[in-house]
Formats: sequence, structure tokens, C-alpha cells
Amino acid sequence: LPAEGRRPPRPPPCPPTCSCTRDTAFCVDSKAVPKNLPPEVISLTMVNAAFTEIREAAFAHIPSLQFLYVPCSPSRASRCPGCPPGADTSPLSLGSLLNSNKFTLIGDNAFAGLSHLQYLFIENNDIQELSKGTFRGLKSLTHLSLANNNLRTLPRDLFKPLDILSDLDLRGNTLACDCKIKWLVEWLESTNTTVPAVFCSSPGQFEGQRIRDLALGDFQCITTGKGESPPVLPFQAVSAEPFTYASDLYVALAQPSASSCSVLKWDYVERKLRDFDRIPAHSAVHCKPIVAQDQLYVVVAQLFGGSYIYRWDTAVDKFIKIQDIDSQKVRKPNDIEAFQIEGDWYFVIADSSKAGSTSLYRLNQNGFYSHQALHAWHRDTDVEYVENDGKPRLIISSSSQAPVIYQWSRAQKQFVAQGEVGEMLDVQMVKHFRSKRDQFLCLSRYIGDSKVVRWEGQRFVEVQTLPSRGSMVMQPFAVGQRQYLALGSDFSFTHVYLWEEEKQKFAKFQELSVQAPRAFRYVPASDVQLLLAPSFKANTLVYRHVVVDLSL
Repeated sequence: LPAEGRRPPRPPPCPPTCSCTRDTAFCVDSKAVPKNLPPEVISLTMVNAAFTEIREAAFAHIPSLQFLYVPCSPSRASRCPGCPPGADTSPLSLGSLLNSNKFTLIGDNAFAGLSHLQYLFIENNDIQELSKGTFRGLKSLTHLSLANNNLRTLPRDLFKPLDILSDLDLRGNTLACDCKIKWLVEWLESTNTTVPAVFCSSPGQFEGQRIRDLALGDFQCITTGKGESPPVLPFQAVSAEPFTYASDLYVALAQPSASSCSVLKWDYVERKLRDFDRIPAHSAVHCKPIVAQDQLYVVVAQLFGGSYIYRWDTAVDKFIKIQDIDSQKVRKPNDIEAFQIEGDWYFVIADSSKAGSTSLYRLNQNGFYSHQALHAWHRDTDVEYVENDGKPRLIISSSSQAPVIYQWSRAQKQFVAQGEVGEMLDVQMVKHFRSKRDQFLCLSRYIGDSKVVRWEGQRFVEVQTLPSRGSMVMQPFAVGQRQYLALGSDFSFTHVYLWEEEKQKFAKFQELSVQAPRAFRYVPASDVQLLLAPSFKANTLVYRHVVVDLSL
């Protein structure tokens, strides 16, 4: 046709709320992300959007899009790469901006399909939360601003998909510096991304501090799960002793109310303890398993009727009584400890009667035989075997005097009295634990405060005092790298404490509701960590150790 008869080129399609050129669109008061845009659009500006949520793949119909933005203003040109100096309506040459809208939520994969996006500015909105996958797929993004929103936290690894991110702005948000933000502190320490200073708005101890300046140790994020009520073993018990025999896990429990020592076996399939065997014991106070020379023995200590030693007979698959314990020496047994010294096996029984004595027994080819009488007539309540500086020692607590220390004499092949542990009377139980190179003793008292002391050569230094009215048991135990202390009471809740190495003391960690606890025993059952709590008045409780990292 003649030139004068040609029609002018048709304008590109454009939604009613937008004005468009071949490769840009400027939209005001849109009720949704515009759909009918020119196919070549690489730049989209949205102002005063009339919707609050950006849903999944909201821009997937514009795969060539490089920029979502609003006009620049002088106030933000300095932190808006590509903004012409002094411009207030000129679009960015490179950038993605969703500013001054009413957005409150951006969902997972909101920007899916925008693999060419380089600049994304989402500022001056009311965004309260982001999904973990918000920025998934933005492999070309170099600049991101979330400034001046209402963000209080950020999901873990939010920026992980942004491989080449060079600039990030988080200013103007009300970030709470709790465990959920701990990952950001770690990320800031390791990233090469430029991030202007961001400050904590809460909690009080961190308010106003730069997030980058926080130390990972400032966050107390490890706790235990608060799950269902603990399972129970439907019987009373006064002691619990886990042991391994022939590659299987067992627990021996003294049950005076059931007139027996019960031996339970761990079921690795159903992940629970099952009945295995019972040893008759009308007044059992302690059932101590000893695996020595490929044989399984159980020392059954009773208040009345004498104490005995049983051995597992593999020919008949049952426990057979092999030996009586001298009832003239051991009249009122209270605790049993077993140990090895120079290849020989021993066990010691603490005796709490006026006329008896704490006694040491040694294993020979025919059984256990009396080796040494220790600490007669002192009403001993507990005995603990400790190796310190390579020297075997026994610590015997008593209701009539301070705990006494005996040290093994290699020349005499006996224990020799060495001294006392401070001026601590009425100690019901003495247990020890090690933290790095230091040895500590835990001394529980029924009347008065219990104590934790550090062993320093020939003396003991008090580290901590713990209120413990009515306490019969104070048991330290370690789960992995975490050192705990369970302090029971006949009158109130059991308190579980967690050791703080830097402060060299225990901090309150959890309360357990156990009636009249008489022992706490840690049982590592494959991938399950259990704490057994035998009770003198109620069922035996089984707690499962669950570590919850609140920063994850």
C-alpha cells in the first residue's frame, strides 16, 4: 500500500490498571498480579496494589521479567542500584521493586520462573512473615531489599538459594533476636554479602544490639521436648541397674513390694523393656548385676532374710543361687558398687546397721569371697567407686559422720583410710562426675542443702549448694556431651539440672513429677536415651531424652 495508507503499529496489550510499552508496564491499584501483559515485558512496576498476599508462581506467566519495581525517589536512590541521580519517576534500568504496597505475606515459590531476576526490592510494606522457599529459583538475584517491613523473624536458610547475592538490606524491621534468628548470626559470619547494620528489637537483653555482634553462645536454644506423659513400668522399685550381657541390654530392678529382683530386656524391634526373668527376694533393696569373665552374676541385697549371689545358667536359661553373703557382717545393706582393680573383680556393700560393716568382696574361681571389712558401725548409706589420678578410691557416706575416703594400696591389696569430705553430716548419697580434667562429688542430704564439691588434691572446694529437703537421691548422668544432675525429693518435684562448664555450676533445666524417687538411671538403648526413675511409692517412670534445638 502507499505509505500514507499504512496503519500505525498496534499498541501492545495492556490491563486497564496499567500503562505499557513494549517491554515495561506500570500498574496502579491492581487487584491482582496483571495477566494480559506484552510478552516482551521485562520490567513491571506496581504501586498501591489492592491485594495483600503474593502467592506461589505469581509471576510465572512473565518468564522474561527482570524487574518488578516502582519509580525511584531521591530518598532511596542511594541504596537503589541503577536509580538515576535525582530521579523520582524514572524506572530502574535493572531492578525488581515492590514498594509501598500493602503486602503482608509472600508465599513459597512466589517468584518461581523468574530465573533472570537480578534486583528485588520489597520495601515499605507490612510483611509479617516469609516462607522458607520464598526466594527459591532466583539464581540470578544479586540485590535484595526487605527494608521497612514488619518482619520479626526469618525462616532458617532463607537466603540459601541466592548463590550470587551481593547486597542485602534488612533495616527497618522489628527482628526478635531469639533462637529462630540464631541461623542469621551464623550466616552473617560466613557470607560475603554486604549487609548494612541490623539491630535487635527484642528481647530486652539484646534490644538495640547489632545482630552481627551477637555471639552464638548468647543463644540458649537447647531444651528437651515437652511430649506426652512418660511411659511407666507398673510396679514400685528402689533401685535400677542397666547392664549389657551377650550383646543385649538389660535392666535389673529391686522390687520389695513384689518380693523379687526383676530383670527386663530391651526389645530393639518394639523399642521397649520386656520381662525377662525374676529372682525371688522378699525384701530386696538392691539388685546389682556384674558381668565378669563371661559370666553374669546378680548380687541380691535384702533387709531381712540374708543376701545372696545368683549366676545366670545358660544350660537351663535361669538364675541359680550360688552363694550366701555373711549375714553377721552385712546386716542391713543399702548400696552395692562393682568394679575392677588390676584385673580382679570386686563388689562392695554399704551396710547401714549399727552392728554391721561395709564389706568388700573379691571374685575368684569359685565365687565372690570376703576380702576386707570397711568402716564398721557407722550406719553407712552409700558407697561410690572413683578413680582419680589413676588411684582407685572408695567414698562411703554415713548418717553418723562426714563421708570417708579410702584409697587402694597396691602393696597391701586393700583399701586404706585417707580422710574425709569436709564437714558434711547426714549425707544420704555420694556420686561423682568428671568435667574435662576436674572431678566433682555430688552429696545429697535429706535434711539441709545438698552440695556439689570439686576435688582438688587433698581438699574439696564447694562449688554449689542446692536446696533439697527430703532428698534421698542425687544422681549425675551424661547424655552425649551434656552433663545432667537429677535431684529427687520425697516432698516436691524432682529437679533436673544442666551443667554449665563456663560457670562451673548446674542450672535448673526441668522438673519431673516422681513420687519418692530412690534412684535415677541413664539407659542408652540404641538410638533412644532413657532415664529410669524407680519410685518407692508409685510406678517406675521411664523418661526419654529428646533434644530440641529451637534455632532449627
